[in-house]
Amino acid sequence: MEEASIGEMARYDGIAEWYDHDFLSEVHDPGRAAAARLLGRKSGRLLDVGCGTGAHWSAFGELGWEIVGVDISADMLRLARERGEVVQADAAQLPFADQSFDAAVSLWTHTDVDDFRGMAGEVARVLRPAAPFVYVGLHPSYVGPHGRFLFARGVPELHPGYRDEGRYGMEAPGVGSPEGLRAKVGAVHLTLESFLSAFLSAGLALEHFEELALDGEPYPYAVALRWRQPSG
Repeated sequence: MEEASIGEMARYDGIAEWYDHDFLSEVHDPGRAAAARLLGRKSGRLLDVGCGTGAHWSAFGELGWEIVGVDISADMLRLARERGEVVQADAAQLPFADQSFDAAVSLWTHTDVDDFRGMAGEVARVLRPAAPFVYVGLHPSYVGPHGRFLFARGVPELHPGYRDEGRYGMEAPGVGSPEGLRAKVGAVHLTLESFLSAFLSAGLALEHFEELALDGEPYPYAVALRWRQPSG
């Protein structure tokens, strides 16, 4: 979930139990369900980039995938290791050979990694021809330093700053509770244009796009996409 050099403390170190037991909530359920649905039932090696604690792996394992999780946070991987195979690495420098995975998935990472374009390029590199890359993340148009969208309910309150990309913290009007995740680890904002360009620059082809909202809510808080590595 986080960028840092191996051996340095990552931003998510020290909050793994809180993240796994207290932070994950119903807001994350539609994202996990969408990722599983877009991946589909199949056997093969699945790379989960920015896997965190691996809390959503059961949904992918039930579909027949053999999961390998990668994250920079040793603390998050401490819990993920109890759920499956993990590797500690920078998402923009994956320690895997070219074309070594049958699929990839990543949830909620573009608001954490500092080099999302580099991450997308690395994911494309390690995918086999015609392999899918499923991504679920917060909606760049409504969630960011400019968008106050508490608990993904109601109508987002927009402020200036949508085009101000990069890392932000408590100074941004879009940050919610001082006890929340973004107050603890900060966040990175990309415009929708830069977000989509990261995948396109990696040579991936877009197959599916949808906006996710909680049941009965008028505005989406997340996006779900399935990209695919060209067949040759």
